[in-house]
Amino acid sequence: MKILIVGNMGYVGSVLVRELAARYPSATLHGYDNAYFAHCLTGADFLPERYLAQQFLGDVRDIPAGFFEGYTAVVQLAAISNDPMGDRFAAVTAEVNQYATVAMAKAAAQAGVENFVFASSCSIYGIALGAPRCEADAVAPVTAYACSKIAAEEALAGIEGDMVITSLRFATACGMSERLRLDLVLNDFVACALSQQHITVLSDGSPWRPLIDVSDMARAISWAIQRKPENGGRILNINTGSNERNHQVRDLAMAVAKAIPGTTLSINTQAPADSRSYQVDFSLFAKLAPEHQPKMTLLDSIMGVVNGLKGMKFTDAQFRTSRYVRLHALQAHIDEGRLSENLSWQIRNGVTPTDSPSSSPVTSMPVMEAKS
Repeated sequence: MKILIVGNMGYVGSVLVRELAARYPSATLHGYDNAYFAHCLTGADFLPERYLAQQFLGDVRDIPAGFFEGYTAVVQLAAISNDPMGDRFAAVTAEVNQYATVAMAKAAAQAGVENFVFASSCSIYGIALGAPRCEADAVAPVTAYACSKIAAEEALAGIEGDMVITSLRFATACGMSERLRLDLVLNDFVACALSQQHITVLSDGSPWRPLIDVSDMARAISWAIQRKPENGGRILNINTGSNERNHQVRDLAMAVAKAIPGTTLSINTQAPADSRSYQVDFSLFAKLAPEHQPKMTLLDSIMGVVNGLKGMKFTDAQFRTSRYVRLHALQAHIDEGRLSENLSWQIRNGVTPTDSPSSSPVTSMPVMEAKS
């Protein structure tokens, strides 16, 4: 196998390359990323990219024709990846999450790629009171991020040919990574408990969220890159997580406070209920991928982040303004002149794009030697 991971230098990709290297030791792994968050390493003893044979650097909105030739599977992780970033960069969110995803999939299909895996999201269910939502239920996206994900899914379903396309509707991510994010609900609660010994839930805590550990996300992707059409159909949109990991926000906060002695907790019971609340039914994923089911419990995920942050000697009570919150990492690039407002790099190899001769927008870095 020859596998391309697009968006490999982020929170999920940093864990995924390790999972795929272990599960498919004879496979050739390549990465493609714009390196927005390459510097956001957390407790890593070495670059996650050591598992790759090649690292390509470039913008997913500008991948050259023919780039996907020779790949067996393509995993599309690249995204403007949460609601605050989607609100701040609405146009770019559509360009990256939707248009670039569809363009990649079409090019991959033309190149003969066998499997295309898209990291979608359960956030497409948005406002979903009542019973847990299954794949046949109506969606109700309420943010630019969620809208871009469902629009990409709908367009992917129209791609003809033999390529197997799997859109993994992931539950809310959590857990430790070599490029940890602290703008995720469970990770945020753990960081608050360790740095402030207090967790404040700004809402009334009633909204439901399904969770999945980042390591279990990687396990699901490893299934999808070899999925056959007879196992779910050539085009498959599938909720990815486990029924046991549907939680109310207040219960997540309580679980973190219990796991970290000395943590106090306050919940704003007078706050209006957050309308973004959804439980999700993951029965189809359990049926189609029995050998790749989530293994991490809620406590496992909590303690993974606790141990990771303690290993980093983390004490930053102001972490919500740090680079561990992806919106702030992007804004810092913009403020210091590295990125434009449409999130294009302004300086490459010491010159601005207007000073640089016309060339391919992609550069590559061999990293095979780092594996030994």
